[in-house]
Formats: sequence, C-alpha cells, structure tokens
Amino acid sequence: MDYGHELVFGTFLTPAVDNPDRVIALAQLTEQVGLDLVSFQDHPYQPRLMDAWTLLSVVAVQTQRIKVTTNVANLPLRHPVVLARSVATLDLITGGRVELGLGAGGFLDAVAANGGPRLTTGQSITALEEAIAIIREVWTPTGGGIRLAGKHYTVAGAKRGPEPAHDVSIWLGAYKPRMLAVTGRLADGWLPSSGYAGPDQLTAMNKLIDEAALEAGRDPSAVRRLYNVSGRFSGNGGFLQGPEELWIDQLAELTLGEGMSTYILASDDPDDIRRFAEVAAGVREAVDAARRLPVDAVRSAAPVAVSQGAGGFSVVPTPPPAVKRSAVQLLDESARPTGPVQDPSRTYTPYQLQSGQHLIDVHDHLRAELEQVRDLVEQVAAGTLGVGAARSAINTMTMRQNNWTLGTYCESYCRLVTTHHSIEDASLFPHLRRADPELVPVVDRLQEEHKIIHDVLEGVDKALVALVDGSGSIDGLRAAVDLLDDTLLSHLSYEERELVEPLARLGVL
Repeated sequence: MDYGHELVFGTFLTPAVDNPDRVIALAQLTEQVGLDLVSFQDHPYQPRLMDAWTLLSVVAVQTQRIKVTTNVANLPLRHPVVLARSVATLDLITGGRVELGLGAGGFLDAVAANGGPRLTTGQSITALEEAIAIIREVWTPTGGGIRLAGKHYTVAGAKRGPEPAHDVSIWLGAYKPRMLAVTGRLADGWLPSSGYAGPDQLTAMNKLIDEAALEAGRDPSAVRRLYNVSGRFSGNGGFLQGPEELWIDQLAELTLGEGMSTYILASDDPDDIRRFAEVAAGVREAVDAARRLPVDAVRSAAPVAVSQGAGGFSVVPTPPPAVKRSAVQLLDESARPTGPVQDPSRTYTPYQLQSGQHLIDVHDHLRAELEQVRDLVEQVAAGTLGVGAARSAINTMTMRQNNWTLGTYCESYCRLVTTHHSIEDASLFPHLRRADPELVPVVDRLQEEHKIIHDVLEGVDKALVALVDGSGSIDGLRAAVDLLDDTLLSHLSYEERELVEPLARLGVL
C-alpha cells in the first residue's frame, strides 16, 4: 500500500578515515545533484571509520540545503541524554537539517570490548525503548526535570533541552519481529537495507509494523518507510541491476505497492550518485502520475462480486473483454497453463482476501488509464481531421499541443505498466515459485507475456513518435493502441484468474 509520504532520496556514504576530503566532497555532490539527504554509518568501535557526529557536523557546515543523519546511531556507546543534546544542537545550528537514524547496537561484542554494556539482543531492544523515551523528553521543553527509571537507563531529574529547531524524526533500523513492533509503536520511520530485507520481504515486515502501530493507537502511515538500496546501472534486470529506467520502474512500484518513500543509495561512486539523481526525478514523476488517479472512481467503476457463503472466496477476477479490437493476436490464450484448483472448503480471513483484491485494484488502475489513453487518441483524431492549408498557425500549434499532451500521457502510462511488471518479475514471482511449485508454469507464462507486452508498449511509443513527426498517421496509432488493449487486458485477466486465490492463500503480496 502507498502511505502517501513525500518522496525523499539520499546517499549512504562510507566515512572512511583514510580520505576525509573525498567523503565530504561526495556529501557536497549529493546536494549539488539535487538529492535530499546524506547519511553515514555509526560504528564508534571501528577506527577505520570517522566519528559519525563529528563528520555530520562538518558536512552540515559545508552544505546549505541537504539533511544529514546517522544510518544508524550506535545507541549502546552513545548515552541517550548526550545523544539527544548532540542531535538538537546540530539541528539548531543547521536550521532544522538533522534526523536521527537509531539502532539497538548489532555488534554486541564490539560494544562490550569498547567499554559499553554487554547486553543480549533482547536487553538491547529494551534499552532502545527506554532511550527513545528519554530522547523525546530531552527534546520536550516543558515539564520539569526528567525522571525515568528503566532497567538500563535511569534519569533522575535531568534538565530538558535544548529543543531542536524542528520535530526531529527517529528512524529505526529493524528486521526482527520485536524490533519491527517497536518501530510501529514508537518510531517515526523504519530504515532497513535491501541487502538484509529484499523487496520480497517488505510486505511481511510492513504488516508487523502496521499491526503494532494500530495496537498502540497510531495510524500506520505515521511511520515513514525508508530503504537503503544498492545496485548497478548495468546487469541482468534483477532488483536494481540495469539502466536508470529499470531503477525508476522498480522504486516507483515499491512506493505504490509497499509504501517505501525514502531511498538511500549506498555507493561512493560519484557517477552512481549523479545517475541516482536522474532516477529520483523519474520516480517522482511516475509516482505523481499514479497518485493523481481517482482511486475511488476506478474502484466504483469495476465492482467486485461477493459470494454469499460463510468464509467463501469473495474476490472475483475480472473477465477478459468479449470482443477483440485488433486483427493481430500475439497471445495464444488456449496454451496458457493453469495453477492448482481452488479448495472449495477452504475459508479465508478478510486480511487474506486483501492480497488478491490489491492485485485487482492495481490492475484496475491500469485498465482505467488505458481507457484514458484511448480517449486522448480520439481527441487528437478529432483535432487533426479537416486540417488544411487554411488552418491558422494558432490552430496548428494547438494540434501540436494535443500531440504533446498525448505523448506525455502515453509515456507515463507505458512507464506505469512496465513498473508493475518489473516488480512482479523481481520479487512477487520468485516468491510464488518458492511457495507453491504448482504455480511455476503459470509464473513462467506470465513472465513470457510481460516481454510481449513490453514490445507492444514500444510499438505504441513508435506510433506516437511517427504521428508527431509526420511519418505516421492517427490510424497507425489507433492500431497500436488496439493491439495494446487486447494484449494487456487479456494478460491482466489471466493473471488475476491464476493468482488471486494463491495470493490470499500464501500471503505473499
């Protein structure tokens, strides 16, 4: 689900002590290319790394706009009162450019070796909960002396302040159920890394955060979802393994489908940082276009049938159109494999049914957008018919503007479809293969159809370019859209028919 947060993009730089100037220069580059955030790991027991708070202070002074944060602060070696005052001080100096990434301290032996407390994993989480309460109290300007008695931290009359320049967010690095629950109850953000929590794991982790937030009386959307990511701008098309367009597609889908809204690139390569800035612009464009869709109108236009049996499977896939628009048929529908037969005696909870309904809702967005593409094609057709030598220059410009508008919309739509398919290929389909071997032929076929649809989308783009430059016609564009209509709508219906029930049963979406 999309929690609706504003998109943020940043870098996760290695604070290598052997070349401080380069680290600072990369932080400055992060700002220069238009990114929003620069972050550094905090391992005070590691002498090959610069001290995080000293480095953050220098970077903050040598930049003007960008926000700075730890990714994440090592709590056991930074007492919460002192940490809170360090954060607030730097936030005041920078005019509100500091956030706090915070961790329980994963390297327990290293912490103990450097004079920190020797805690178990469970104890370190309890200490983190106590520390968050103390930090927030330090930042609260009123209320008298701070008195909190915990198992690991006791504060008996500590003075408050300073108050930060803005409401500093606390983002937790969390992976296991208990830490995810703490995130849902207490944190402003969740900050995992793709190397430890791949895209296929985000749904289950988000669910634990959301459930904990609701139990604590919080709106799950109060927790921003951040993601440290790494990849290559070349590769075989896996997660973030390919050109900028693939990155844009996959990150946009993570925003729309999983609610991730802050992407932090772990790279010390200046070329990667520059290219990531281009990715950021593309993701913003794709997400903005998708968020402008009238969701309620789309859903009401395609009501879902509900079975009357108690516990019955109430989510009904959308059937394919009865009439084909194009004389060309690229999909052999009779050769499509089918998955396991649904057990009629099985019951499903409302939460399980949401998974299948989510897939239909995403597809309904695509169907509604396809109708808008067709409508725009016809508007252009109406504007160009009858165009002759007597047309004024203004009318000619208007016609060109219509073409431009259609081009912009078609590009956004093609990107939206590709985004949806890319994330399925990268995360959903591999999960389904592992969860139910009987689905393997179906998933293989769906991926084959993704490639065919990609070629059809390229055909629409070529027909549009030909229309604009005069080498093509509106009939050629109509034919390309007709082929897209038949191919995509047939594919979406087949996917729903085969996956809606497995998604509810396996809980992987």
